Amino acid sequence: MAFTFQVNSDKFIHDEKLLAKAESFRPTIHKAAVKPVRLLDPEREISRLGEYGLKRDDRIILDFGRHIVGKFSVDIAKTGSPQDAPLFMRIKFAEMPAELQAESSDYQGWLSRSWIQEEFIHLDELPARLELPRRYSFRYVEIKIIDTSPKWQAVFTNPQAVAESSADYSKLRKPEIADDLLSRIYDAGVTTLAECMQDVFEDGPKRDRRLWLGDLRLQALANYATFDNIDLVKRCLYLFAGMTTEEGKISANVFTRPENTPDDTFLYEYSLFFVSTLYDLNNSHPDPELVRELYPVCKRQVDLTLKMFDAEGRLMTDENYPVFVDWSNDFAKDTAGQAETIYVLKQFIALAEITGESGIESYREALSKIAGYAREKLYDPSRKLFVAGNGEYNIASQVWMVLAHVMSDDENREILRTMIRELFPVKGIATPYMYHCIAEALFEGGLKDEAVKLMKDYWGKMLELGADTFWEAFDPDKPEYSPYGSPIVNSYCHAWSCTPVYLISKYL
Repeated sequence: MAFTFQVNSDKFIHDEKLLAKAESFRPTIHKAAVKPVRLLDPEREISRLGEYGLKRDDRIILDFGRHIVGKFSVDIAKTGSPQDAPLFMRIKFAEMPAELQAESSDYQGWLSRSWIQEEFIHLDELPARLELPRRYSFRYVEIKIIDTSPKWQAVFTNPQAVAESSADYSKLRKPEIADDLLSRIYDAGVTTLAECMQDVFEDGPKRDRRLWLGDLRLQALANYATFDNIDLVKRCLYLFAGMTTEEGKISANVFTRPENTPDDTFLYEYSLFFVSTLYDLNNSHPDPELVRELYPVCKRQVDLTLKMFDAEGRLMTDENYPVFVDWSNDFAKDTAGQAETIYVLKQFIALAEITGESGIESYREALSKIAGYAREKLYDPSRKLFVAGNGEYNIASQVWMVLAHVMSDDENREILRTMIRELFPVKGIATPYMYHCIAEALFEGGLKDEAVKLMKDYWGKMLELGADTFWEAFDPDKPEYSPYGSPIVNSYCHAWSCTPVYLISKYL
């Protein structure tokens, strides 16, 4: 697994009209006080927390019983002699117990260690109410005493979290699900989505805490099936539309704090998925006026994309504008990228038809050429599989060609069965993002049983390992896997993993 940090010098345009509309859709953040339900200590009880005096190297671990995105506070007093030294302590927040076992001093990963959720605090005077100003993503809180004084101990009472989310559970619509495991997968998917619904659809409330377009596409689909907050989707679309480069390229992600800022990171299909997100929104809640307003942004992005194809209709990939598909760089991505383009071009043409724009025929011709190249040059009829440019047959190529419906339904089913026979079990892919694509392709190809099995084996395995929410990265063959070298910076609640709620609602 690998991700390359980009530093680009593109100049961005800030369309204040579009950004003002984004601001008008800023959501209400719902807040709720939550108390811990137990101590992770067989010799201590949460009901007697105020009786325990803690000295140097002592610790308590609070379990809030569920995943929380919010702020933490606690009352701290002392017992024993007068306070003759400051209280020095560490507070550590964790979504999963594995984070508590990892020491930040041992972390040597490529992501910034500043993402580690821990605070070192001195308190000169007790009693005090400690209210931490930062927002954290957690279920567990470890309080460790680094030192007091031999003469007194610290006492903690009234720990509390204030959970924050823009998800409105009163609007939640859960379908009847007879299968118990699928029902539990659905519930965890809903929680994952809700925890990522903040000021925008965040990719992860622990990390990176910002709006990514690839995640947004999937979150929006899950959202329509659950909370149906279309205003939040519109806000996100307006943010991307209001901050494109001068040539019209859409950033892979944007920041909203302290001010609206586009990141200088660009991913090929993430930019294209602006079209998909608008298309899906209009399918769910038809809004021709919104389509007409944002269509020019879509068109500029598509025009930029089509310049990357040669005269035959072949995608000429550019390492400075990478095709993402999945974190893994262990497989060739050009054929998958070709399919993603076909997928989006079909949606773009549908949007263009809504606007009544003339000149749409040129895009139909481009689609015909690009899809024709895929069928004639990339499909291997002897293998019943699509081949990547390096002669490789990989899962991603088959999945995206099926999702793009490049071949007939019968041919798609044959491709998927060949994929299962020759390329399964899945290896070298460790993100729910790509697993979603595989599952959806199986559903689209009519292989419902195989799709359900994949969901149970993958998302169900996370539940088996104690997940409250679904993770950014998970390899069933390596449950302790971290793309960063340590679970202490893993995101155990991540937007692109919430999609079982969409898959179950649409296909089951």
